[in-house]
Amino acid sequence: MNLLKKKDSQKTEQERVAERREEVLATGRKFKYPLQWTKHRIVINTILISIVVIAVILTGIWLALYRFNMTDDLLFRITKVVPLSVAVVDSEDVRFSDYITFYRSSITSIERQSGSQFDESSAEQLKFEYKRSALTESEDYTYAVKLAKEKGIEVTDDEVSAEFERHLKIGGIDRSEEAFIKIIEDNFGLSKDEYERMLYLTLVKAKVEKAIDSFANETANKVESLLSESGNDYVAVAETLGESIIYEETGGLVDSKNLDGGRASEAMKLEPGQSSGKFVSMNGDGYYYVKLINKTDTQVDFVSIKIPFTEFDKRMDELRNNGKITEHITIPDPTTEQ
Repeated sequence: MNLLKKKDSQKTEQERVAERREEVLATGRKFKYPLQWTKHRIVINTILISIVVIAVILTGIWLALYRFNMTDDLLFRITKVVPLSVAVVDSEDVRFSDYITFYRSSITSIERQSGSQFDESSAEQLKFEYKRSALTESEDYTYAVKLAKEKGIEVTDDEVSAEFERHLKIGGIDRSEEAFIKIIEDNFGLSKDEYERMLYLTLVKAKVEKAIDSFANETANKVESLLSESGNDYVAVAETLGESIIYEETGGLVDSKNLDGGRASEAMKLEPGQSSGKFVSMNGDGYYYVKLINKTDTQVDFVSIKIPFTEFDKRMDELRNNGKITEHITIPDPTTEQ
C-alpha cells in the first residue's frame, strides 16, 4: 500500500491531470454513444413517417380523382399544378385540368340552381351528362392540339386576347373586363386564365378543322361559284348541293345581337340583297354565308348557308373504334346503378 502511494506521489502534476481528464472522458462516452443512436433513430422515424404521410395524401388524391370522380376546388388546383392525365388519345395525354374546366363551365350554374329547380335524381343525371360531355370535349381538344403540332398550326397569345375582347362584347353589350370576369366566375366557376385556356383550345380546334377538312373547303368553293353564277340565290344553291350544306331562313326580323354563331352580327354589316363572304362560325364548327333580306337599326332578316366541318369528327370516331382512346376514369350512369 505504501508502495502504491509512493508511486502515485512520484507522478507529476501534469500526469495526474491527464489521468483525471481520461477518467472524465471515459465517463462521458457512456452517455455520448446512446445519445447519437437516439438521434439517428429519430431521423429515421421522421423520414418513415413523412413517407407514410405523403403516400396517404397521394393515395387520397388518386382515389378522389380516379375512383370517386371528385372535382372540387382543391383537386382542380392540384391538377393545374401537377400534369395528371385523365385519358390518352392517340398516345397524347388528356389533361385532367381540362376535363374539370369543361365540367365546371357547364355544371356551375346548375349546382347553384339545384336547390330550387332540380330534384336530387335530376341533378345527378345532369352531373353525369356534363361529366361525360366534358371528358369527350377534352379528348377532342387534346387531339386537335396534337394535330396542330404535327401541322405547324399555332394560336398566339394575341389571338386569344382578341377572342377574349370579342367575348366582352357578345350580345352587343360593352362590358368592362372586371364585369366580364365576374360573369364567368359566377356562371362558369372559372378564372380569366381558365376561360382563356378554353378560348385557346377552341381556336386551335377551329384552325385544325379548317386545315384538314378538304370536303368542307371544296364545298365552300362550290358555294362561292354557284352564288356568283346565280346572283346570290341561296335557295338555288341549296337545291343544287343538297345535304352537303344547311340552308336556313330567319322567317322575319330577329335581334342583330342574336347568339347564332355570328350570323346576325355579320348580316348587320350588309345591305339588302348583299351576301357575305365565307366566315367560320363562332364555335368553330363550320363555315357560314349569309345574305341580308332586310334590316332596321336593331334587327335583321337574313338567309344563311352553313357548311359543317365533318372530317375531325370522323377521325375521332376512327380513334374510338380502333381502341386508340383510353380513359382513366369511369363515369357511372345513375340510371343504370342499382
